[in-house]
Amino acid sequence: MSKIDALMKTYEGVDTVSVIHAAFDETPHVVAMVEVSAKMSTNEKLEKAFMLTNSINDAWWNNEGVTPMFGDKGCRSTSVGDMILIGTEKYKCDSMGWSLV
Repeated sequence: MSKIDALMKTYEGVDTVSVIHAAFDETPHVVAMVEVSAKMSTNEKLEKAFMLTNSINDAWWNNEGVTPMFGDKGCRSTSVGDMILIGTEKYKCDSMGWSLV
């Protein structure tokens, strides 16, 4: 993404959150950058990023607003125990909801 594109996204009110897989991995690692509306609440951003990084009808990395950050041919869906970074705050996916790490 060019600097102009990044500036336009900021102007349009788009935040980018990082999806980190840690649940089944020895070392946590970023698997996706997901664009969400800056107008959303924190919980809405978490739920949107979770939904967009789960494969339902197609591989999740094909979803609009998702930039895959893994090198392999595929990647599992986001699950309980994985995390999402919004700004400087990291949230862990619990069996019901999210907790601040």
